[in-house]
Amino acid sequence: MRTRLMSAALAASALLLLAGCASGTSGDAAPAPASSAASGDCSYAVSGQAAADATPPADGADRPTGDIAAVLQTSAGDIPITLTGERTPCTVESFVSLAQQQYFSNTECHRLTTEGIFVLQCGDPTGTGRGGPGYRFADELDGGETYPAGTVAMANAGPDTNGSQFFLVYEDTPLPAKYTVFGTMSPEGLAVVQKIAQAGTAGGASDGAPANPVTITGVTIG
Repeated sequence: MRTRLMSAALAASALLLLAGCASGTSGDAAPAPASSAASGDCSYAVSGQAAADATPPADGADRPTGDIAAVLQTSAGDIPITLTGERTPCTVESFVSLAQQQYFSNTECHRLTTEGIFVLQCGDPTGTGRGGPGYRFADELDGGETYPAGTVAMANAGPDTNGSQFFLVYEDTPLPAKYTVFGTMSPEGLAVVQKIAQAGTAGGASDGAPANPVTITGVTIG
């Protein structure tokens, strides 16, 4: 029988691989040392075909400087989150921009994991785990990232390949510090995700689409 440590390692690898085209490309998803975006120096490089109409944040725009309230409106209930604009301005800027463009509206959360790591993954309009906004941007990491229950973080395919996919952590999860943490769920939002997880995956595997489909109907900011 696999140990919990082995399961966590395999699941962490799967998180990378399933987000391998998070920016709309099919590049190598092998792990590599993480890097960090310079604070306030955001660059959104064209990468692949957008899964839905999206425009990157404009050059020279004012970056987020504090916490920003947002609500993921889903078919399972509202998930309020607080975005950390001061610590991860580029990630938050991209997320807010995509939300304001309705990029996330009427999209399914395509992946739930119930062993090793405990996350609900969303943000791909194609619902395949391979879609992105047609651009990518750098990680915002300090090496001390952890992933307790309530964490909101970016999925990626390796260093500096962030796009639109993100994951919601519903139980404390062991992951390497390679995924930008850009927000936290409220206790009420966490409870919504935990209820989704309780129903398991379609087919009963430990990794797959949620048994009860979850659709993001919209995202409000502020």
